[in-house]
Amino acid sequence: MTTFVFPGQGAQFTGMGKDLYDNHQEARTMFEQANEILGFSITNKMFFGADADLKETHITQPAIFLHSVIACKMLNEGVIPNMVAGHSLGEFSALVAASALSFEDGLRLVSQRANAMQKACVLNPSGMAVVMGMDDDQVKVICETIDEVVAPANYNCPGQLAISGTFKGLELAGEALKAAGAKRVLLLNVGGAFHSPLMLPAQEELAQAIEKTNFKTPICPVYQNYTAQPETDPEVIKKNLILQLTAPVLWTKTIQNMVENGATQFIEFGPGEVLQGLIKKIEAGVEVRGVR
Repeated sequence: MTTFVFPGQGAQFTGMGKDLYDNHQEARTMFEQANEILGFSITNKMFFGADADLKETHITQPAIFLHSVIACKMLNEGVIPNMVAGHSLGEFSALVAASALSFEDGLRLVSQRANAMQKACVLNPSGMAVVMGMDDDQVKVICETIDEVVAPANYNCPGQLAISGTFKGLELAGEALKAAGAKRVLLLNVGGAFHSPLMLPAQEELAQAIEKTNFKTPICPVYQNYTAQPETDPEVIKKNLILQLTAPVLWTKTIQNMVENGATQFIEFGPGEVLQGLIKKIEAGVEVRGVR
């Protein structure tokens, strides 16, 4: 069975999507439509922007969404996925690929999500760190001992878990985790504590936008970050998409469940190769490739 997967924030690079724009008329039309919907030239930021521009959440998220969705539409070689999933932001790309969301509605939601998250980051200065070489449950238990907001955010693969929290929480957790045997604890270059309770203001804003958006039954199961389970009910998909903002991304369990349910080939659409690397660490026996 073939699975389409879509990356989240962090995969961006200057020049992303330009080959698609230059070589496919339909892609060019979609990019220009995106500029109109967003009210600024996202293509200029993607193709020629400085790294600092691309790291701004309100630019990063729509840029990655556009690259992923347009690459999938142009380059999937007529393959229809048996299942789809996306990491964090990538879940919106997955929903478009599965025809649960239109391209236009997906882009509007991603833009609203990014802007809401950026506002939440200003309200609650915070960040993320990646913990290497420690059991997931041990990381969770240690975070729970810290008298600050800090918690697991992304269960990426065995031995790699991202945590989110206040800067003080990350500092205290980092010291405790290293003392308990973590190989490394590295601060990530992100704008805030994504997938944590500190994103609650953004969740409330996103919920209003999602409730006003038309979701259809997808053409295949969508494995969602919040549950790591396959979903096809539009109302359940919407609920899980809202809850995703303040809950951890269960990526390890998602890939394990997909393989248990028959996935043998994973194709990552969009910038970077992050998901390909994670999938190989989670399930070494499956075929993995990227398309961008």
